[in-house]
Amino acid sequence: MKLSAHVLGRDVATLESDGDFRCVLTYHAHAAAEDFVSLTMPVRTESYVWDDTLHPVFQMNLPEGYLLQVLQEQFGPQITGSPMALLSVIGRNMVGRVQVAAAGANLSEPTQPVEVAELLQGDNSEEAFAMLVRQHAASGVSGVVPKFLDAQEEVAERPVHNKSTLLTRRHIIKGSTGRLPFVALNEHLCMQVAARVLPAARTELSADGQAIVVHRFDVDAHGQPHAGLEDFCVLLGLRSAAKYDTTWERIAKAIRDHLPGSTQMETFQQLASVLLLTYALRNADCHAKNIALLYSTRADVRLSPVYDMLTTVVYPGYQHNPPGISFLGKKSWTPGKTLERFISSVFGVPARRQVAIVEEISDAVSDTAPRVREAMARYAEFADIGKRMLGAWSEGIHGLRDKRVYSLPAWNAAAALEGFSDPPKLANPRKVLGRSEGLARPKRKP
Repeated sequence: MKLSAHVLGRDVATLESDGDFRCVLTYHAHAAAEDFVSLTMPVRTESYVWDDTLHPVFQMNLPEGYLLQVLQEQFGPQITGSPMALLSVIGRNMVGRVQVAAAGANLSEPTQPVEVAELLQGDNSEEAFAMLVRQHAASGVSGVVPKFLDAQEEVAERPVHNKSTLLTRRHIIKGSTGRLPFVALNEHLCMQVAARVLPAARTELSADGQAIVVHRFDVDAHGQPHAGLEDFCVLLGLRSAAKYDTTWERIAKAIRDHLPGSTQMETFQQLASVLLLTYALRNADCHAKNIALLYSTRADVRLSPVYDMLTTVVYPGYQHNPPGISFLGKKSWTPGKTLERFISSVFGVPARRQVAIVEEISDAVSDTAPRVREAMARYAEFADIGKRMLGAWSEGIHGLRDKRVYSLPAWNAAAALEGFSDPPKLANPRKVLGRSEGLARPKRKP
């Protein structure tokens, strides 16, 4: 199968599968230097051969799980047999400035707009979300690309779909699930903290608290692509499934490889804020797909606004998860002084600036905590999750301010972080990976 790769509407390269596990991208002779499809693939005459089904920049947008099932219903199971076939269906609508389509396709055809008002204002965001997914899958995925986070094994007895993300021309729509109730509200609140510290994607919450609409920052006011966006799976040459298989050291090296020297110091200060936010919010889901670079040209590359911030430890089965990315060979919520030394030596951010960042994050948590309490009062089923979030935030901030880490004065925490009963203890479900037929079944108690 052959497809055409477009950058900002210009046909710049041919993408071709070569057997089952090899993909080749060849730039056209007329492609200009600024027509690169990835920061890792500058324009050249020699083809880029990738010994996998797709180059990482194209893997970045492939759907999985729930939305992939919807596409199968519309287009048939054959699209999942070949990533290239799946890309041919969704390639017109990807994050960033790259589009992929069949040769000769007209990318200027108007796409159907997505109306999010019903999702935000209605009483049942799950039903509205499902309607939007099926409506736009039925229209040939016009104006929408299904994009997923990870597909985790479900532990609930009743079938529930995994966390889902629906990407439209101007928005990213995210829904909660049976396994992760109010995960959208959780993310919305965490993004309020992040936005007080760093540039962050703007989010809006649905009336029932079960979905959020994220405003895209890679498109213009009309929903047209205007900036490239590549996550660190792409930049490090990783498959999407390997998003946890990297380190902060490798991410730092990629920044030095792809950013102009004049902007690196500011970028590393922002990266330090991202890392410290993951500790403050207890976000174990910070991985290589949730950090990205945004660019217009090679001379204009920067860290993207923050997205996908979440307090993961409030859900059963996730409460003991360590940080998603390691540094100095370890993943720990109690890093001690090695955290400060690592950020100083690898990111080049001095200790005094790190202390200022921790103070900014502390203030952001204090300012946002009352919103968590308001949400607990508004959504009764969120009350225990909200308590766990506030407890996790308090633990995270106190952990950073501890004498064994940054040794900061006692934190004058907001009243909203105190004065509530302990939530029920989280279950820690045991996963059974398999069973040998030769083993006896456990005896039942009489």
